[in-house]
Amino acid sequence: MNRIKYAGLVVFTTFLMGVAFPVGKIGLAYGTPLLIMGIRFVLAGALLAMFTAKRPQPRGWRQWGKIAAIGALQTAGVMGCAYTGMRWITSGESAILIFVNPLLVIVLGTLFAGARYRMRQWLGVAVGSFGLALAFGLRLHLQPGTWIALAGGFSFAAATLLVKRWGPAFDTAVLTAYQMLAGGLLLLLFSAAAERPRIEWNLTVAAVIVWLAIMCSIVQFAAWFYLLQHSDPARTSAFLFLAPLFGVAAGWLMLGEQPTWHVWAGGGLIGIGIMLVNGRFRTGRPQPRDLPTARAESFGGTEEY
Repeated sequence: MNRIKYAGLVVFTTFLMGVAFPVGKIGLAYGTPLLIMGIRFVLAGALLAMFTAKRPQPRGWRQWGKIAAIGALQTAGVMGCAYTGMRWITSGESAILIFVNPLLVIVLGTLFAGARYRMRQWLGVAVGSFGLALAFGLRLHLQPGTWIALAGGFSFAAATLLVKRWGPAFDTAVLTAYQMLAGGLLLLLFSAAAERPRIEWNLTVAAVIVWLAIMCSIVQFAAWFYLLQHSDPARTSAFLFLAPLFGVAAGWLMLGEQPTWHVWAGGGLIGIGIMLVNGRFRTGRPQPRDLPTARAESFGGTEEY
């Protein structure tokens, strides 16, 4: 892949990841977050399932159960927390908190999966953690949405580890389709149980749901997976730091959100931490592969925002 095409696809996919947050917040003016996200992912999952009907399908209740577990964490947990948190915090702040996922994968992988990581990656966790503290710790009173969105980041990290472990048994596109569908159905159940479901159907909210389902789920997935297949996944995933920066910038342009200097500075440090965690640096001798890494094999199959 030539450099211009590669750079264009990286910018395009990370832009879609980031812009999903302010677009989703626009929809929250017309409906409750769990209901809107449930409709989005049922639509996206059903469409993608139709497109992948001729690919190898899951077999047996164990495989379907694994897909449901991934969907509960990846779609219901991450997206439910991300958009519910935006009731209190800005869309850019929610994007930053969700995208600390690569740093949390290192911590959870060490604690629960027996993984071992390099000193560079732990340095990335330290730098990113300082960035998170800078972005949000300067406030005397953290909003409830801060903790809710951070819980979404932990859910994302847990889903990443499950995909790393179970993902090779599935066709990636099929796994993505059905975990979206499972997560979307679970979000609808959560909406009925935990909120007063409300949606005011008009052209704006319809456009928001269609954009999120088509562009920020199906198209973004296809473009990102194409990148991973035709480039070095470690190098490509290092650019994930662009997504929350696009989220902050898009929230400023689309919603008039005014990020403070420490949000920008903290977001930049989180980006550096992600690059340290995911990047591969040349040395005089080959380096062993990380086990398991927080790199993009785990993102490519199920990532949507």
